[in-house]
Amino acid sequence: MITTPNVKINLGLNILRKREDGFHDLETLFVPYFGLHDTLEIITGDDYSRTSAALFAKYGDGLPATQGSVQPEGVFGVEAQEAVAPKLVQGISEDGSLMITIARAEGVDWDPLKDLTAKAYYILAEDFKLPPVKIFLEKTSPVGAGLGGGSADAAFALKMLNEMCELALTEQQLAQYAARLGSDCAFFIYNRPLFGEGRGEILTDCGLELGLTDKFELQVLTPAGIAVSTKDAYAGIKPHLPEVPLREALARPIEEWDGILVNDFEETVFAKYPELAAIKRSLYDSGAVYASMSGSGSALFALYRR
Repeated sequence: MITTPNVKINLGLNILRKREDGFHDLETLFVPYFGLHDTLEIITGDDYSRTSAALFAKYGDGLPATQGSVQPEGVFGVEAQEAVAPKLVQGISEDGSLMITIARAEGVDWDPLKDLTAKAYYILAEDFKLPPVKIFLEKTSPVGAGLGGGSADAAFALKMLNEMCELALTEQQLAQYAARLGSDCAFFIYNRPLFGEGRGEILTDCGLELGLTDKFELQVLTPAGIAVSTKDAYAGIKPHLPEVPLREALARPIEEWDGILVNDFEETVFAKYPELAAIKRSLYDSGAVYASMSGSGSALFALYRR
Protein backbone atom coordinates (compact mmCIF):
# COMPACT_ATOMS: atom_id res chain seq x y z
CA MET A 1 0.00 0.00 0.00
CA ILE A 2 1.28 3.46 -0.94
CA THR A 3 0.07 6.81 0.36
CA THR A 4 1.27 10.43 0.21
CA PRO A 5 1.12 11.98 3.70
CA ASN A 6 0.48 15.71 3.34
CA VAL A 7 1.45 18.51 5.71
CA LYS A 8 -0.57 21.14 7.59
CA ILE A 9 -0.54 24.81 8.48
CA ASN A 10 -1.72 26.49 11.67
CA LEU A 11 -4.16 29.36 11.49
CA GLY A 12 -3.39 31.06 14.76
CA LEU A 13 -1.40 29.38 17.51
CA ASN A 14 -1.88 30.64 21.05
CA ILE A 15 0.19 29.23 23.95
CA LEU A 16 -2.24 29.61 26.83
CA ARG A 17 -0.62 28.11 29.94
CA LYS A 18 2.08 25.76 31.24
CA ARG A 19 0.76 22.41 32.45
CA GLU A 20 1.83 20.35 35.43
CA ASP A 21 3.01 17.57 33.09
CA GLY A 22 5.51 19.95 31.46
CA PHE A 23 3.51 20.46 28.28
CA HIS A 24 1.59 23.60 27.34
CA ASP A 25 -2.10 24.13 26.66
CA LEU A 26 -2.60 25.72 23.28
CA GLU A 27 -5.29 26.55 20.76
CA THR A 28 -4.96 26.54 17.00
CA LEU A 29 -6.80 25.70 13.81
CA PHE A 30 -5.13 22.88 11.90
CA VAL A 31 -5.64 23.08 8.13
CA PRO A 32 -4.33 20.39 5.75
CA TYR A 33 -2.04 21.54 2.94
CA PHE A 34 -1.61 19.15 0.03
CA GLY A 35 1.09 21.05 -1.85
CA LEU A 36 3.86 19.24 0.08
CA HIS A 37 3.90 15.56 0.92
CA ASP A 38 6.03 12.49 1.56
CA THR A 39 5.64 9.07 -0.06
CA LEU A 40 5.00 6.15 2.28
CA GLU A 41 4.78 2.49 1.32
CA ILE A 42 4.13 -0.40 3.69
CA ILE A 43 4.17 -4.02 2.58
CA THR A 44 3.80 -7.25 4.53
CA GLY A 45 6.13 -10.23 4.40
CA ASP A 46 7.76 -10.73 1.03
CA ASP A 47 5.21 -8.71 -0.93
CA TYR A 48 6.49 -6.75 -3.93
CA SER A 49 7.54 -3.15 -3.29
CA ARG A 50 6.76 -0.59 -5.97
CA THR A 51 9.04 2.09 -4.50
CA SER A 52 12.18 0.40 -3.12
CA ALA A 53 14.03 0.06 -6.44
CA ALA A 54 13.36 3.72 -7.25
CA LEU A 55 14.56 4.85 -3.82
CA PHE A 56 17.83 2.93 -4.06
CA ALA A 57 18.40 4.15 -7.61
CA LYS A 58 17.67 7.77 -6.70
CA TYR A 59 19.33 8.02 -3.29
CA GLY A 60 21.59 5.00 -2.89
CA ASP A 61 24.00 5.40 -5.81
CA GLY A 62 26.93 7.75 -6.13
CA LEU A 63 27.45 8.27 -2.41
CA PRO A 64 30.94 8.38 -0.92
CA ALA A 65 32.12 5.04 0.43
CA THR A 66 32.29 6.50 3.93
CA GLN A 67 28.56 7.13 3.85
CA GLY A 68 27.24 3.90 2.41
CA SER A 69 23.89 3.59 0.71
CA VAL A 70 22.40 1.60 3.55
CA GLN A 71 23.15 2.38 7.17
CA PRO A 72 21.60 -0.22 9.48
CA GLU A 73 23.37 0.98 12.62
CA GLY A 74 24.62 4.24 11.21
CA VAL A 75 25.70 7.58 12.58
CA PHE A 76 22.90 9.67 13.99
CA GLY A 77 22.32 12.70 16.19
CA VAL A 78 25.31 14.89 17.04
CA GLU A 79 27.80 12.65 15.25
CA ALA A 80 25.69 12.80 12.08
CA GLN A 81 25.80 16.59 12.16
CA GLU A 82 29.59 16.47 12.15
CA ALA A 83 29.63 14.01 9.24
CA VAL A 84 27.65 14.08 6.02
CA ALA A 85 24.31 12.42 6.70
CA PRO A 86 23.55 9.61 4.26
CA LYS A 87 20.69 10.11 1.86
CA LEU A 88 19.35 6.62 2.46
CA VAL A 89 19.30 4.64 5.70
CA GLN A 90 17.81 1.32 6.68
CA GLY A 91 17.09 -0.36 9.99
CA ILE A 92 15.88 -3.81 11.00
CA SER A 93 14.36 -4.53 14.40
CA GLU A 94 16.05 -7.13 16.59
CA ASP A 95 13.17 -9.59 16.18
CA GLY A 96 13.05 -9.03 12.42
CA SER A 97 9.41 -7.94 12.47
CA LEU A 98 10.14 -4.49 11.01
CA MET A 99 12.45 -3.28 8.28
CA ILE A 100 12.37 0.43 7.54
CA THR A 101 14.08 2.36 4.76
CA ILE A 102 14.14 6.17 4.74
CA ALA A 103 15.42 8.34 1.90
CA ARG A 104 15.88 12.12 1.91
CA ALA A 105 17.84 14.32 -0.48
CA GLU A 106 19.17 16.49 2.37
CA GLY A 107 20.29 13.43 4.32
CA VAL A 108 18.82 11.34 7.12
CA ASP A 109 20.44 12.11 10.48
CA TRP A 110 18.08 10.11 12.71
CA ASP A 111 17.81 6.42 13.56
CA PRO A 112 15.21 4.90 11.20
CA LEU A 113 14.02 2.53 13.93
CA LYS A 114 13.10 5.61 16.00
CA ASP A 115 11.19 7.26 13.15
CA LEU A 116 7.55 7.98 13.96
CA THR A 117 6.40 5.50 11.32
CA ALA A 118 8.34 2.75 13.11
CA LYS A 119 6.84 3.88 16.43
CA ALA A 120 3.38 3.67 14.84
CA TYR A 121 4.04 0.01 14.09
CA TYR A 122 5.36 -0.63 17.59
CA ILE A 123 2.38 0.83 19.46
CA LEU A 124 -0.10 -1.18 17.40
CA ALA A 125 2.03 -4.30 17.87
CA GLU A 126 1.60 -3.87 21.63
CA ASP A 127 -2.13 -4.55 21.28
CA PHE A 128 -2.42 -6.59 18.07
CA LYS A 129 -0.56 -9.46 16.45
CA LEU A 130 0.86 -7.71 13.40
CA PRO A 131 2.66 -9.47 10.56
CA PRO A 132 6.26 -8.53 9.73
CA VAL A 133 6.28 -5.42 7.56
CA LYS A 134 8.64 -3.34 5.47
CA ILE A 135 8.29 0.44 5.49
CA PHE A 136 9.68 2.62 2.71
CA LEU A 137 9.55 6.38 3.34
CA GLU A 138 10.70 9.08 0.95
CA LYS A 139 10.95 12.35 2.88
CA THR A 140 10.30 15.30 0.60
CA SER A 141 8.41 17.48 3.07
CA PRO A 142 10.76 19.71 5.09
CA VAL A 143 12.02 18.71 8.54
CA GLY A 144 11.81 21.25 11.38
CA ALA A 145 9.51 23.54 9.41
CA GLY A 146 6.44 23.38 11.66
CA LEU A 147 4.37 21.64 8.98
CA GLY A 148 3.95 18.34 10.79
CA GLY A 149 5.45 16.11 8.12
CA GLY A 150 6.69 13.50 10.59
CA SER A 151 3.36 13.49 12.40
CA ALA A 152 1.56 12.98 9.11
CA ASP A 153 3.81 10.02 8.28
CA ALA A 154 2.96 8.42 11.63
CA ALA A 155 -0.79 8.98 11.31
CA PHE A 156 -0.86 7.65 7.76
CA ALA A 157 1.14 4.61 8.88
CA LEU A 158 -1.47 3.90 11.56
CA LYS A 159 -4.28 4.18 9.02
CA MET A 160 -2.46 1.98 6.53
CA LEU A 161 -1.69 -0.74 9.09
CA ASN A 162 -5.29 -0.61 10.31
CA GLU A 163 -6.52 -1.30 6.79
CA MET A 164 -3.83 -3.78 5.75
CA CYS A 165 -4.09 -5.86 8.91
CA GLU A 166 -7.89 -5.56 9.17
CA LEU A 167 -7.75 -4.21 12.73
CA ALA A 168 -11.17 -2.51 12.38
CA LEU A 169 -10.11 0.48 14.47
CA THR A 170 -12.33 3.54 14.24
CA GLU A 171 -10.97 7.01 13.50
CA GLN A 172 -11.41 7.90 17.15
CA GLN A 173 -9.41 4.85 18.24
CA LEU A 174 -6.68 5.60 15.69
CA ALA A 175 -6.56 9.19 16.93
CA GLN A 176 -5.96 7.92 20.47
CA TYR A 177 -2.97 5.92 19.28
CA ALA A 178 -1.75 8.88 17.22
CA ALA A 179 -1.92 11.24 20.20
CA ARG A 180 0.60 9.01 21.97
CA LEU A 181 3.08 9.64 19.15
CA GLY A 182 2.86 13.43 19.00
CA SER A 183 0.67 16.39 19.82
CA ASP A 184 -0.47 17.01 16.24
CA CYS A 185 -0.49 13.40 15.02
CA ALA A 186 -4.17 12.89 15.79
CA PHE A 187 -5.14 15.71 13.43
CA PHE A 188 -3.78 13.80 10.44
CA ILE A 189 -6.07 10.85 11.17
CA TYR A 190 -8.99 13.10 10.18
CA ASN A 191 -7.04 15.41 7.83
CA ARG A 192 -9.61 18.20 7.61
CA PRO A 193 -9.78 21.67 9.24
CA LEU A 194 -10.05 21.10 13.00
CA PHE A 195 -9.57 23.16 16.13
CA GLY A 196 -6.77 21.78 18.28
CA GLU A 197 -6.71 22.32 22.03
CA GLY A 198 -4.93 20.78 25.01
CA ARG A 199 -1.52 19.74 23.64
CA GLY A 200 -3.13 19.83 20.21
CA GLU A 201 -4.71 16.39 20.51
CA ILE A 202 -8.19 17.60 21.57
CA LEU A 203 -9.88 18.13 18.23
CA THR A 204 -13.23 19.66 17.29
CA ASP A 205 -14.77 20.55 13.95
CA CYS A 206 -14.06 24.00 12.61
CA GLY A 207 -17.66 25.02 11.86
CA LEU A 208 -16.48 28.16 10.03
CA GLU A 209 -16.79 29.03 6.35
CA LEU A 210 -13.30 30.42 5.83
CA GLY A 211 -13.43 30.52 2.05
CA LEU A 212 -9.73 29.73 1.78
CA THR A 213 -9.94 27.70 -1.40
CA ASP A 214 -12.40 29.63 -3.53
CA LYS A 215 -11.49 33.22 -2.60
CA PHE A 216 -7.80 32.97 -1.71
CA GLU A 217 -4.65 31.24 -2.90
CA LEU A 218 -2.49 29.65 -0.22
CA GLN A 219 1.27 29.67 -0.71
CA VAL A 220 3.71 27.95 1.67
CA LEU A 221 7.41 28.84 1.86
CA THR A 222 10.06 26.63 3.45
CA PRO A 223 13.33 28.60 3.73
CA ALA A 224 16.31 26.42 2.90
CA GLY A 225 18.83 25.71 5.63
CA ILE A 226 16.64 26.71 8.58
CA ALA A 227 15.19 24.03 10.84
CA VAL A 228 13.69 25.13 14.15
CA SER A 229 13.49 22.63 17.00
CA THR A 230 10.45 22.63 19.25
CA LYS A 231 12.77 23.20 22.22
CA ASP A 232 14.16 26.38 20.64
CA ALA A 233 10.69 27.60 19.75
CA TYR A 234 9.46 27.24 23.32
CA ALA A 235 12.54 28.96 24.78
CA GLY A 236 11.37 32.28 26.13
CA ILE A 237 7.68 31.63 25.50
CA LYS A 238 5.44 33.40 28.02
CA PRO A 239 2.01 31.73 28.00
CA HIS A 240 -0.93 34.12 28.00
CA LEU A 241 -4.52 34.45 26.86
CA PRO A 242 -4.85 36.19 23.47
CA GLU A 243 -6.38 39.64 23.22
CA VAL A 244 -8.85 38.24 20.68
CA PRO A 245 -9.96 34.61 21.24
CA LEU A 246 -9.03 32.32 18.37
CA ARG A 247 -12.54 31.50 17.22
CA GLU A 248 -13.53 35.17 17.31
CA ALA A 249 -10.46 36.13 15.28
CA LEU A 250 -11.11 33.45 12.66
CA ALA A 251 -14.75 34.50 12.35
CA ARG A 252 -13.69 37.96 11.15
CA PRO A 253 -12.95 38.67 7.47
CA ILE A 254 -9.52 37.42 6.45
CA GLU A 255 -8.50 40.98 5.63
CA GLU A 256 -8.76 41.73 9.39
CA TRP A 257 -6.63 38.79 10.57
CA ASP A 258 -3.31 40.62 10.54
CA GLY A 259 -2.53 41.63 14.12
CA ILE A 260 -5.35 39.63 15.77
CA LEU A 261 -4.71 36.09 14.47
CA VAL A 262 -1.24 35.43 15.81
CA ASN A 263 1.29 32.63 16.20
CA ASP A 264 2.92 33.06 19.61
CA PHE A 265 6.06 31.26 18.42
CA GLU A 266 6.91 34.09 16.05
CA GLU A 267 8.29 36.26 18.87
CA THR A 268 10.87 33.71 20.00
CA VAL A 269 11.67 32.20 16.60
CA PHE A 270 12.00 35.55 14.79
CA ALA A 271 14.35 36.76 17.54
CA LYS A 272 16.71 33.88 16.77
CA TYR A 273 16.12 33.84 13.01
CA PRO A 274 15.48 37.47 11.92
CA GLU A 275 15.58 36.36 8.29
CA LEU A 276 12.22 34.68 8.85
CA ALA A 277 10.73 37.96 10.04
CA ALA A 278 12.10 39.58 6.89
CA ILE A 279 10.45 36.92 4.74
CA LYS A 280 7.12 37.52 6.44
CA ARG A 281 7.41 41.26 5.72
CA SER A 282 8.23 40.47 2.09
CA LEU A 283 5.07 38.38 1.80
CA TYR A 284 2.95 41.37 2.82
CA ASP A 285 4.98 43.58 0.47
CA SER A 286 4.14 41.17 -2.37
CA GLY A 287 0.40 41.63 -1.79
CA ALA A 288 -0.50 38.95 0.75
CA VAL A 289 -3.71 39.58 2.64
CA TYR A 290 -2.45 37.51 5.56
CA ALA A 291 0.91 35.91 6.36
CA SER A 292 2.16 33.91 9.31
CA MET A 293 4.61 31.33 10.53
CA SER A 294 3.20 27.80 10.73
CA GLY A 295 3.51 25.77 13.91
CA SER A 296 6.81 26.05 15.75
CA GLY A 297 9.07 25.71 12.71
CA SER A 298 10.57 27.78 9.94
CA ALA A 299 7.81 27.55 7.32
CA LEU A 300 5.72 30.60 6.53
CA PHE A 301 2.53 30.84 4.52
CA ALA A 302 0.57 33.59 2.86
CA LEU A 303 -2.95 34.07 1.58
CA TYR A 304 -3.42 36.02 -1.64
CA ARG A 305 -6.78 37.11 -2.99
CA ARG A 306 -7.53 35.33 -6.25
